[in-house]
Amino acid sequence: MRFSILPAFILLLPLAEIAGFVVVGRTIGLALTLALVMASFVIGVILLRKQGIGILRRMSSEGRNGVMPGRELLQPAMNVIASLLLIIPGFLTDIIAIFILIPPVRDFVWRAIARRFVVVNAKSGYSADPQPDVRDRKPNSKVVDLDEEDYHREPKPNSPWSGKHLGD
Repeated sequence: MRFSILPAFILLLPLAEIAGFVVVGRTIGLALTLALVMASFVIGVILLRKQGIGILRRMSSEGRNGVMPGRELLQPAMNVIASLLLIIPGFLTDIIAIFILIPPVRDFVWRAIARRFVVVNAKSGYSADPQPDVRDRKPNSKVVDLDEEDYHREPKPNSPWSGKHLGD
């Protein structure tokens, strides 16, 4: 049975954030702890307004058009993710957001996920930059790729259903 880390992460993150609040609150006091949380929220909102949600829309539209999302799209998208993490109250999410904002970390993330990007386009089929077309590797695939001229319907004059409309 495959163990997924996401449910454990979702359950343990709030507990870790609460523990972080307790540790930081004991160290610097309640007022400064709340000031840090509010400051990270304000910084997150400012970053989000600066980048905007438009970058996520642009990334989605370029993916639908078959364009490989590149670094120029990933950098602002990572800013949006970092700003959302800054908005979430807690010090662990703030630390993750700060790491995301560091350029060498972004480059590492880009190298890690760039080879996993797969763009599907109706015009050019399935493609990924580092790998050949998947259709070439899986000859027993159940996917049928038809062009517009391969599939079309012409009405059959002898069919009892041709020329009929609802209610006739």
